Amino acid sequence: MKKSNFLLPLFIGLLMTTFTFAQFGNGNRYGRQGRTAIPQAQTPEKEPEPKTAAEMVDEEMPKITESLELDPFEQAVVRSVLVKYVQKRVELQILKLEPKKMKEEYDKLSVLQKEELKAGLPEDKYLAYIDLEKSRFQKTGKKKKRKKKNKD
Repeated sequence: MKKSNFLLPLFIGLLMTTFTFAQFGNGNRYGRQGRTAIPQAQTPEKEPEPKTAAEMVDEEMPKITESLELDPFEQAVVRSVLVKYVQKRVELQILKLEPKKMKEEYDKLSVLQKEELKAGLPEDKYLAYIDLEKSRFQKTGKKKKRKKKNKD
């Protein structure tokens, strides 16, 4: 009788422990296997904000300054003119005009920009800027086409 008194509570304790672990999922809290109580909504990735006219010009100014050898006053003149006209071009893009009208407006802005730069820079540096501008928009290298060999 003494043995049964000892084995019965031991057996009950063992069953309760087993049921407890089974109920709570291998020791994880409330059977949640790594999940949180509050569902998380997936946040969409933010699109990078478009650069301002000043940021675009600031990226190009070191190249322009180095190639044209501008002094600080000339740098300020070129930077202010470029920021002004880049801003106007950005505004035109926002308006989304028809292509023909957009080209006309871009050409007008280009002429005005060149006039302002010509007035603010010495002749030799202005001509160097025009050459730099032309070389920047031309394709730098042409890819050679490879001829395929016929396997006979």
